[in-house]
Amino acid sequence: MTVVPDEHLMTLICDSCGDTTTGTACVLPDAEVVWTLVAEHGWSGSPFATGPHRCPRCSLPGLGGDATGQGGAPGGGVPGVDHLDDVAAATAAGHVDVNTADELRAALRQAVDVGGHVVVDLTRVRLIDAGGLALLVRAHRDARERGAVLCLAAPSRFIRTVLHTMRLDGLFPVFASPQEAVRRLSPGGAGDTAGLVAVAAGPDPGGLRTAAVTDASSR
Repeated sequence: MTVVPDEHLMTLICDSCGDTTTGTACVLPDAEVVWTLVAEHGWSGSPFATGPHRCPRCSLPGLGGDATGQGGAPGGGVPGVDHLDDVAAATAAGHVDVNTADELRAALRQAVDVGGHVVVDLTRVRLIDAGGLALLVRAHRDARERGAVLCLAAPSRFIRTVLHTMRLDGLFPVFASPQEAVRRLSPGGAGDTAGLVAVAAGPDPGGLRTAAVTDASSR
């Protein structure tokens, strides 16, 4: 473990140099998720209590970190939108947060506007914040209004935990891989597409725990 709990405080231990920092951690119901503590102190690494975690100094390129998100700069962005068998696939990467919100918003808008179902490929996404969730909720609503489905492909354990915490895990159909999602949603594909449409046509999320999600989704 690289996070040491002590009543209301938690101590982060850098896996590279052994440096520590202590602070209060506003954790999700899953006590293993400590991303808020990591982010607030400028550290990098795993969003879970089990590391790796690195202090700000060791997170710099060339000092034990890397630029892909495990120990260095989070990176991120949305490479683009692919169209496969009348299904639009938007691929996100890195951290989906305030720094990449505009790119994700543009990609989701393009995917929804082109028509057909939408797959959001989260294979390369490590973290997502309230703003990123809000964009997904808004895109879901836009797709639903024209009778289409927006689904998520390959979300990480962290993203699944966040979706569950925000009561959004029942809102989006979730697939293990983008290939499976495209196969299920494509014309003549395997599975019950009508059933997926029914899932997506369910009630809007209510009682979200974070007001930022509701506020941002209405923009």
